[in-house]
Amino acid sequence: MLAETICSAVSAAGLGIAAITAYRKRFLTATRIAAYSLVPVGLVMTGVVEWVSGIVLKPSVWIGFGLLAVAWLLFMTTRAVERRSGSTRKERKAARAAEQGAAVAPGASSPSLTSGAGATAPQAREKPKKQQQAAAPGDDFSDIEAILKKHGI
Repeated sequence: MLAETICSAVSAAGLGIAAITAYRKRFLTATRIAAYSLVPVGLVMTGVVEWVSGIVLKPSVWIGFGLLAVAWLLFMTTRAVERRSGSTRKERKAARAAEQGAAVAPGASSPSLTSGAGATAPQAREKPKKQQQAAAPGDDFSDIEAILKKHGI
């Protein structure tokens, strides 16, 4: 009841200001003020004010808003952690692809990352020294590239 009275008073004051503005020959501004001043009465007549006042006075509604806020906060926290840790699907795929590559350090006798098959060590020994040295700079850049991607750079 009090809210309806306040909304009616605000609308009446707005219409008075609109009338004064129209008297000063500023009709466009007066029309805008009149439109804004009719909104509170429209909200009272449609029942929105009663609905809002019912929401404000119920504790269960505020608990619901609190739970929605907590859910939103948890969602945003997990997104932020996911971005910082670099555990997106694309990065996991890149890591799996890098593991299957079986990189060999220059001058090492066996691969530093084995793919589960023991046949990679003899193949690495059979390669001439020049081919291993030519492949080493490319491997170094791929390792650096993987590190940069991991950190989001």
